[in-house]
Amino acid sequence: MNKAKIKENLKYILRETNLSELGKKKTGKVRDVYTKGDQLILISTDRHSSFDRIIAHIPFKGQVLTQATLFWFEKTKDIIQNHVLENPDPNVVIAKKCKVLPVEIVPRAYITGVTGTSLWTHYQNGQRDFGSFRLPNGIKKNQKLPKPVLTFTTKSDEHDEYITPKEIVAKGLIDKKLFKQIEETALKLFARGQRIAKKQGLILVDTKYEFGLDENSKLILVDEIHTPDSSRFWFYKSYPERFKKGLEPEYFDKEFLRLWFRENCDPYKDKILPKAPTDLIIEMSARYIKIYEQITGKKFKIDTKQNIKQRIKKNLKKYV
Repeated sequence: MNKAKIKENLKYILRETNLSELGKKKTGKVRDVYTKGDQLILISTDRHSSFDRIIAHIPFKGQVLTQATLFWFEKTKDIIQNHVLENPDPNVVIAKKCKVLPVEIVPRAYITGVTGTSLWTHYQNGQRDFGSFRLPNGIKKNQKLPKPVLTFTTKSDEHDEYITPKEIVAKGLIDKKLFKQIEETALKLFARGQRIAKKQGLILVDTKYEFGLDENSKLILVDEIHTPDSSRFWFYKSYPERFKKGLEPEYFDKEFLRLWFRENCDPYKDKILPKAPTDLIIEMSARYIKIYEQITGKKFKIDTKQNIKQRIKKNLKKYV
């Protein structure tokens, strides 16, 4: 989809939903989640979160996240069951309710990142022992690791915090047997993601997984998988030469929008944020759609014949 078409359809932004007839609502950073008995109704909105707050609304982002997740769940269902029961609308997933485990698993194939939980940040600060693996001296930023590694963070609506495997077990967050199963499953999922991404001309650099336990205490994959929000992608063809020259990889980049806010306000302290320029919103939307199409090999399709809120309400009528 080109930028002109996105501009024509800016009115289709989904900021929030208020469908109390569906059940109790929990508002996440991106998703509105309704509880209906033993099922969850997950509606992906177009909210874009940075600096621990919503900074913008990106047209069609919610649909991209939903459809990308469904693509990957289908590609990995032989490795582990997932929570998807039905997809009644482009922005909606009906999911099995389960006990979500309190730890996020982050597989990494390269050393990179700028956040406080990133591997490169810890490495720069002198850390070499990461609990389940050690790294030698002399590694450069964006370098490929000898083999994929797993790091872990606690789950939080505000700030995720780094935690070691030993601490996870010692604190009773996950028992030792289940933790081993999670590690093995995460590495299999990541390997599958890397292979598929490579075929599409991309490098799956790192990602995050969330797991839960179903009604029979069986491990289940929840939330999202290998989406532009949860994963880092670099372009495969240009990586070797750029790394050799000490340049940053060519990547799917959301940073430009964050930079605009940093330059025009204090996004952590200002009560009211300025409105992001329309051209930046359109550019962000185009990038989400482009990465979706490159990952899946599918053309992104939108329905502009009906109001998005009305469409969702109509498609969820049987759940009322």
